[in-house]
Amino acid sequence: MARRTSRTPSRTAAPASCPCGLPADYADCCGRYHSGAAAAPTAEALMRSRYSAFVVGDAAYLVRTWHPRTRPEELDLDPAARWTGLEILDTGGGSAFHSAGTVTFRASYRGGSLHERSRFERVDGAWVYVDGEFLD
Repeated sequence: MARRTSRTPSRTAAPASCPCGLPADYADCCGRYHSGAAAAPTAEALMRSRYSAFVVGDAAYLVRTWHPRTRPEELDLDPAARWTGLEILDTGGGSAFHSAGTVTFRASYRGGSLHERSRFERVDGAWVYVDGEFLD
């Protein structure tokens, strides 16, 4: 979804409906996490908000929600990438009662899809992305 580089791209205009797939406006859904007005309450909510961050080009949010031990210093998002949908396939843990969780998803883009099982942990009470395993 991204590669490590030394520059951070600018964001694109926020969409009206949320790209994460939930039936809500962007501002009331993932937009509130991106702005810092709220924190994602579950690993799945963080996964959805990170997908939406890829859609809108919010590299700063992606870096901010990446685990400190695995986080790149900066990201260079591909401005030509056109993300077309997110499908959550499975979750494990990741609720308010857990300290770790997984989310298996398929993120579609023009020309293909990315199938991944992502790992999440809480750091200082906040959910963060640790890493992911690409699946066939």
